[in-house]
Amino acid sequence: MNSLCIKVNNSDVIIYLLDRLNSLKIDSLYISNRNFKLYENVIIHYKGEYPDFFYDKIASILTDTILLFYEEKLLKRILEYNYFYFTPQEKKKILDFAKNFLDADTISKEDNYFSIYYPILDYVKENKALVLEGFVNFRLQNYIKNLDYVIDISVNKFLIEKEYSEFINILRLYVSMSPFNSPLVHLIYCNSESVLLDGNKNIIPMNENMNNAKYLSDITFSTNDYSLNTLLSLNPKKLIVHLIDKKEDEFINTLKNIFENRIQICAENKLDFARK
Repeated sequence: MNSLCIKVNNSDVIIYLLDRLNSLKIDSLYISNRNFKLYENVIIHYKGEYPDFFYDKIASILTDTILLFYEEKLLKRILEYNYFYFTPQEKKKILDFAKNFLDADTISKEDNYFSIYYPILDYVKENKALVLEGFVNFRLQNYIKNLDYVIDISVNKFLIEKEYSEFINILRLYVSMSPFNSPLVHLIYCNSESVLLDGNKNIIPMNENMNNAKYLSDITFSTNDYSLNTLLSLNPKKLIVHLIDKKEDEFINTLKNIFENRIQICAENKLDFARK
């Protein structure tokens, strides 16, 4: 007979474990739970002929349990330890980035799953008792390293967004306090390429002297750096953006944030604009 006692000090985890174990509906599987000292114990006995099947199911359920109940706690602990100097609001945003990354990145999700599953599988094959929280804290080093990496890239994303926000605020202030140098500018935008036209539909040369781009930061928009630099010099009273491919990307959103109510977005095809 194969047996395992899972020791847990969280009632929600106990309820989840019992629900998952009972849902297996295996005739040769017997489950009970009882309190003992600091822990509530989930006791499992398997009298079937396929122990590898039993251990696989237990390891899978415990892996799901850790991901559901312990992952966010571990992320918070890593964040508090390595980046204690951020404010509570900044930590919350970084944590949200981390959780979104883990939800969206299939490779990281798979790596995390198996960095928990295999250590548990090896452990339950050789031991009759498992203290769940202790196992999470001391026997899942590869998993914790993965979460450490996720926190690091989330901090980098937060810092980039913070720099971007500060950059936009500076440019917004600059254009709002500077005199208009052009009454109207058309920006023709297609596949991330820009053409600037004046009110008479004449092409405006791009200002490609980036050494004099005083208001640009290290944030880059590739070839659109020249467009942005030129628009800042022109500081138009009205900016009409013609989206030929009808897609608003980061550059267009940046222009909207800088020029605010002075910008008008038109989604159209090339023929429509040529007829105007």
